[in-house]
Amino acid sequence: MPEPSPPGERPGSRAEFEAQMRHNVAELEAQMRATRAQLEAANAKLEARAGRNLVFAIGIGVALGGAFLVSLIILKWLFILFGAVLIGFAVFELSSALRFAGRDVPRVASVVVAVVAMPAAFFLGVEGLWLAVIAGVVVITLWRLGELVTRRGRASARDVLKDLVAGGFVQLYVTLLGGFYVVLTGLDGGQWWTLAAIITVVAVDLGAYAAGVTLGRHPMAPRISPKKTWEGFAGAAVFAVVSAVLLSWLMLQQSPWLGIPLGLALLITATGGDLVESLIKRDLGIKDISSWLPGHGGFLDRLDSILSSAAVAYAFYLVVVR
Repeated sequence: MPEPSPPGERPGSRAEFEAQMRHNVAELEAQMRATRAQLEAANAKLEARAGRNLVFAIGIGVALGGAFLVSLIILKWLFILFGAVLIGFAVFELSSALRFAGRDVPRVASVVVAVVAMPAAFFLGVEGLWLAVIAGVVVITLWRLGELVTRRGRASARDVLKDLVAGGFVQLYVTLLGGFYVVLTGLDGGQWWTLAAIITVVAVDLGAYAAGVTLGRHPMAPRISPKKTWEGFAGAAVFAVVSAVLLSWLMLQQSPWLGIPLGLALLITATGGDLVESLIKRDLGIKDISSWLPGHGGFLDRLDSILSSAAVAYAFYLVVVR
């Protein structure tokens, strides 16, 4: 028997209520699907313009930024570990990319010598960094030559020379340049200069992205990096100078006027580093050095402009403070 309706309620009203609820739920689900589709479409457009997944990029950037601040400000010596991890991953990525292109670069040995160079840079200064990098290149060279003896097969002298040059390039490009930040951090008050330099370089990237996405019309280097525009470079220049001026005054306790040459110098090195890494990827025939960082590509893809700016930050410290 059908269940009797409660007193005062018309027969069938409960069924109508349930039907209305199902209809409302269906409409809500449809609206949620439509909203999600709109967000995905908007994100796809931004990703097409920026060349990366912004949601993942922002999340990864925040995580790395938090670890960076902890290692640099709270316990300065932890920056050795932070730098060693980033440099180690970047060396492994570049070595792997070169192997993909046919160059036999020993990855494990390359990572080990790069990681060992970081404490040498922190405690022994720039001299320790240079000695560690030179020793690392020697180790990589001997390792590759040893492989020729222990492995079967032959390699031409030309190919072996290319392998040795590639192995040395990895150490000079990643370990040496990145090591300047570790050297700078180990100096008295140097951690603030490291922080100011990296913030300025990040501002360069943000300014280039914001201006490039909204105003970008004229390609800067279409054969190397098609998405980089002169409008983006102008935006990067504004962000770089403003950031460097404020940081020079508020963080470094120096004259605000120092921020103008500092910002312009970091603008040039950061932009140049980005273009150099794009040229490397173009020559290797790859889009990203790796896919370990969602939305970023690889560690080296995020460190390209930062690495190229390290020596400039160290030079400014020597001129201003020493």
